[in-house]
Amino acid sequence: MIHIPPISTSAGLVLIVDDTPTNLEVVSEMLGDAGFDVAIAISGDRALQQVERRLPDLILLDVMMPGIDGFETCRRLKANDRTCHIPIIFMTALSDTQSKVKALELGAVDYIVKPFYEKEVLARVSTHLQLSLLTQTLATQVAQKAAELQASQLQLIQNEKMSALGNLVAGVAHEINNPIGSIVGNVNAAQDYIHDLLGIIDLYGRKFPQPGAEIEDELEALDLDYIREDLPKLIRAMKDGANRITSISQSLRIFSRADSNTKQAFNLHDGIDSTVLILRHRLKANEHRPAIEIVTDYGQLPKVFCFPGQINQVFMNILANAIDALDESNSGCCFAENQTNLNRINIGTKVQGDWVKIAIADNGPGMPEGVKTRIFDHLYTTKAVGKGTGLGLAIARQIVEETHGGKLSVNSVMGKGTEFVIAIPV
Repeated sequence: MIHIPPISTSAGLVLIVDDTPTNLEVVSEMLGDAGFDVAIAISGDRALQQVERRLPDLILLDVMMPGIDGFETCRRLKANDRTCHIPIIFMTALSDTQSKVKALELGAVDYIVKPFYEKEVLARVSTHLQLSLLTQTLATQVAQKAAELQASQLQLIQNEKMSALGNLVAGVAHEINNPIGSIVGNVNAAQDYIHDLLGIIDLYGRKFPQPGAEIEDELEALDLDYIREDLPKLIRAMKDGANRITSISQSLRIFSRADSNTKQAFNLHDGIDSTVLILRHRLKANEHRPAIEIVTDYGQLPKVFCFPGQINQVFMNILANAIDALDESNSGCCFAENQTNLNRINIGTKVQGDWVKIAIADNGPGMPEGVKTRIFDHLYTTKAVGKGTGLGLAIARQIVEETHGGKLSVNSVMGKGTEFVIAIPV
């Protein structure tokens, strides 16, 4: 049910437009005594000038005036985006139906026939002010509900995408485990076999110091000493690569944890580290800038009861925005210039009272005040078309504040960078 506040006549400004002083005096006194604010104009030109300075809530407009008549004045008011919503009531001594129809076709809401009757004027003015207020209130609430509905729909789509992505990533991580386990196990076995084979070769060398020309030529061609030195390095590199893939798989599983209907005890540092690992490819140096350094300052945090998948989504959105900001600040400059101000993202965690706080700060360009005040609004984005939806930070705030009872805030100074602070109750 929509609530419409009662009309306050003292708040209603009525502009009376008439070239006859007597009419102006009679109508303005009538409305003033009833509590309305009144402004007057003696011509259509004057009326158009006045509405530019102060918008009235309603206009009483005479039809027959020298210069711009009432019909033309009405047409111009309705053609102006700033004044098209103002209700216009024509005042006319004309009795022909054609003039009245023309007035309504131009956008007038009503007409009053001269001579004036006080009760009729007050009733029509009050009624159309009420209708105007009702229309504006309805339009505002409809626009607000439409925006909320669109935001909810987009958020549902985003959540569904994240859920599908989480399932996909969890599946990939699970499938990686078996071949990686096989590789790690076989590399260890291969290392043992190679060690044994080299031991056998050394034993043969000691037992048969003169193996013959053919074997000596083959050993020289193979460069056995180089193989003996390099082969352990190759095995070690293979083990490091396999361990790296295992680490990535674990990070994917941590990041894509499916949330249950209840909160779970979660190590926030694991969530941050897994998110950084997933974004690692975006941190590397490219042709425009050096690598982005991640500096962590972790405090001793207890496990926090939360929805891990959603919290990881918050970390992802904030870190991705920080990387975008640093990329933007480096655009237009050569690599050498960007080396003078190295890109950095600082991540700090601590316990403060009954709260766990995570601060993620970049040394990018910062945000102007106008952007900072709107950065969490649904559908608001400063990124180019196709690069941002305006949902990431809005959803992040909803996850932190509505779902977890926490607080997500932003601090930014132009030219120095931006810091997001996530506070979650322990």
